[in-house]
Amino acid sequence: MRKLSVFLGVAMLAIGSAVSAQEVDSTATMQMSSWGDAKQCETIDYIPEVRLDTRFGYSHDFAEGTGRFGGNGLFLDINGKISPHFSYSLNHRLASFEGGDEPGFGNTNWLTLDFEHDWFCISAGKQDIKVGGFEYDEYDLNCYGEMNSQFWNNVSPWQWGLLVGAYPAEGQTLMLQCTNSPFSDIEIFNLFAYSLAWQGEWDCYNSYWSVNMWEYQRGRFVKALNLGNRFYAGDFTFDLDYSTRCTDLKAAFTKDFTVNFMPAYEWEWGRAFVKVGFEKVALTTYVSPSETEDPLVSLVPGVEEVPFTGNNFFYGAGVEFFPLKSYKDVRVHAIWASNSHLTAGHYINIGLTWNLNLTKAGKALVSKLINK
Repeated sequence: MRKLSVFLGVAMLAIGSAVSAQEVDSTATMQMSSWGDAKQCETIDYIPEVRLDTRFGYSHDFAEGTGRFGGNGLFLDINGKISPHFSYSLNHRLASFEGGDEPGFGNTNWLTLDFEHDWFCISAGKQDIKVGGFEYDEYDLNCYGEMNSQFWNNVSPWQWGLLVGAYPAEGQTLMLQCTNSPFSDIEIFNLFAYSLAWQGEWDCYNSYWSVNMWEYQRGRFVKALNLGNRFYAGDFTFDLDYSTRCTDLKAAFTKDFTVNFMPAYEWEWGRAFVKVGFEKVALTTYVSPSETEDPLVSLVPGVEEVPFTGNNFFYGAGVEFFPLKSYKDVRVHAIWASNSHLTAGHYINIGLTWNLNLTKAGKALVSKLINK
């Protein structure tokens, strides 16, 4: 009932904002001084964009001989501006695949207040730990876990913290971030994570690299290097991600690492892709961080059993297309995947992703009612 109330409240907010937009211009023209006597005019729309995102379909695990219909979650997404330089963003799971609730902000992926001006930005709130790589950076409803790495499937990036970014050149972003450590929880304090990340954009290549340190005991860190690379060639894209994690730098690159390659072809109304990856998992001790001496400990605090160690192969292929060419908010997909740990065999999923823009729908409804 609480989630239904949130949904109804957001819907009323969107419709109410649309009504206001009919009565008063929702945009404001700002005079902003620049170097010299020149002035720049900027138009800002203060009505927030409110969306509901969901994905559902049929999945079948051939190794287990089981199949079912189900959903991958219902997400509330709100983005808006409160001034020319301040903006906010919220992504909250109204429902999840498991169907359960988490305490506090456990169902909130991100909730940030952002300041951006010229060559720098500041972001505060619950946010994703800046871990390089395009697999890990993808939005939940655009991912298929059965063809992803164990790192993606087991390590949640959402933590409270602060980020400072800079734009040293066009298409370049440097980010320095401090958050709670992924080893910390509501009962474990004084553990923090530090990230230095770089995102670059060119015509034929994008990068997302990071160096990370995750504290599992006071003064003891898991170190990580993550290198995400995306190449463009016409309508083809090629993602090549590599990451390595260790507590002792002598074991870097050999003890715990992930590499995956994903070529894709995109056209006006769809996309086809193939993915193959390999990882060596060395999370040999899954105990509370306060009880460990010097292991590569679990990134899920308090778990006492090892779900998987060793070599893991993951691979698959899929196709996505938009059945309504003029409406890209509905997407159909069909994927096949195999993962030596999660499925130990073959897995298929056929389904539909739908993004409902409540702000746009509210404006259209109000406009229709007014024009009657």
